[in-house]
Amino acid sequence: MAVSRTGACAPSAAANGLPAFSAQTRLLVVAPHPDDETIATGLLIQQVRAAGGAVRILLLTEGDNNPWPQRWLERRVRIDRADRLRWGHRRHAEMLQALACLGMPASALQSLGWPDLGLTDQLLQSCGASVSALVAAIGQFGPSLVVAPALADRHPDHAAAHVLTRLALAEQADPPPLLNYLVHGRGGDGKVVEIHGTAQQSAGKRAALAAHRSQMALSGRRLLRLAARPECHAGLPTLLPALPWQPPRWLRPWLRLSVVGAAGARSWRWRDAPLRCDRSGSFRLAVPAGIGTGPCFVRLALTVRSPWIFDHWGWCELSGCADPALAQAV
Repeated sequence: MAVSRTGACAPSAAANGLPAFSAQTRLLVVAPHPDDETIATGLLIQQVRAAGGAVRILLLTEGDNNPWPQRWLERRVRIDRADRLRWGHRRHAEMLQALACLGMPASALQSLGWPDLGLTDQLLQSCGASVSALVAAIGQFGPSLVVAPALADRHPDHAAAHVLTRLALAEQADPPPLLNYLVHGRGGDGKVVEIHGTAQQSAGKRAALAAHRSQMALSGRRLLRLAARPECHAGLPTLLPALPWQPPRWLRPWLRLSVVGAAGARSWRWRDAPLRCDRSGSFRLAVPAGIGTGPCFVRLALTVRSPWIFDHWGWCELSGCADPALAQAV
């Protein structure tokens, strides 16, 4: 049993509902941006490493489309492509320093270089190629445990990362267990596993977070609050037979509905989507046959541009084809 910062004994991984960590543990952390690995899994990483296990961080973007801290630190208003590229290099270097604070070598980091704040578009427009890249990364490392963002996370890159990870794992003959972390938003599905650390591990996590200097400049207090929480990891989201949203009629002309499955993605304006309203007022979606079998995810979003980056509705996971009668006509 590990000793927590308060002096009490922190429960072991096995006591928390996780498999006991050992030299055979191979943890894969899917991080949409630099700093997610520290905020969400800084304690978990150290505990796996302390047990002799291996850890790989799969970084999806370099976090280069992050203009407000860059404007503040570089004293500039306009940010062009070269500026974003330089910012991405800076955040990458900060992440390597953070991993060193967590006891990780630079070789533990694998970067895909996908567009920051563009993972949703990548998922919807290049679903097959994106999933194949994750399948290859998973196959190369051979994890025994995967940790990725939760579907309920309101940051669009985080929720898209969940969908991509789920679709990639669905192609594995014997997929490893998946746990989900929530950084932006509240709530979640099912039983939550909490990770508590020793005083030394908590100090290592704080040092790793401090290494992300570009993010701490404007958001230090918020990030420290996030990092101070127990690391909570949940199982898979609840499967829904119908859409959880009932948007007002006046807003529907500006809404877009997208569905993603193993065989690809489809999108419609709300009025053109294959929807049926049942007696309870819930909307049921006829999932096109071409989407394929396996996990099926639906996203509702505004088509109007907004400075607010977080999702209002976000994603849900449907229990297969929600309306077989409609599906035949799609």
